[in-house]
Amino acid sequence: MTGPILDRAAFIRTHTRLLTTPHAPEISLHLADEATALWQKTEDELGEIGLPPPFWAFAWAGGQALARYVLDHPKIVVGKRVLDVATGSGLVAIAAAKAGARAVTAVDIDAFCAVAVGLNAAANGVHVTAETRDPVGSDEGFDVILAGDICYQRDMTDAMMGWLKPLAARGTVVLIGDPGRTYLPKTGLEKRAEYEVPVTRALEDLEIKRTAVWALSGA
Repeated sequence: MTGPILDRAAFIRTHTRLLTTPHAPEISLHLADEATALWQKTEDELGEIGLPPPFWAFAWAGGQALARYVLDHPKIVVGKRVLDVATGSGLVAIAAAKAGARAVTAVDIDAFCAVAVGLNAAANGVHVTAETRDPVGSDEGFDVILAGDICYQRDMTDAMMGWLKPLAARGTVVLIGDPGRTYLPKTGLEKRAEYEVPVTRALEDLEIKRTAVWALSGA
């Protein structure tokens, strides 16, 4: 063990490479080559066991699709206040900033994500406010909420949908990027787009994932 990580930014720079995002090549991210090795390094150097996976080090299918959709349909975010939830690397938040959002906030419960978002936003020449918190239950008046890959656990999906549906009902635009995760709701969603997204086989068991962008109805 080398001791606790004191500088998350240095750790991210050391264990990732700045690479273009496969389905949104306009955006570059600090990405890792291999998930398990990075996860182990994070636990070893923090001296903790049971840490969350390093979601911040990979471009997940739902986020890539959502980023692509926002970049191709900038009117959705132009001049708007945008929240990116479960942001991970900040890919979707950066896409919103590039597409002309007035202000973008990216939130995640993993403190590493806030640092990764800062590094990635700087690499792409945009400003994103990165925060470490659980946004569920809050209502800060955002015009648009973007959520990629939030339906892989039942509890998380239930909490997110319970929070997002009332916001959608009052007029917030809520878009979800999802490659057919187990707990994606079967109702209350309108498909806006579908893509064939290049992904990491070690993470997704495939090299291409068919991934959709959904608009959430508040009904």
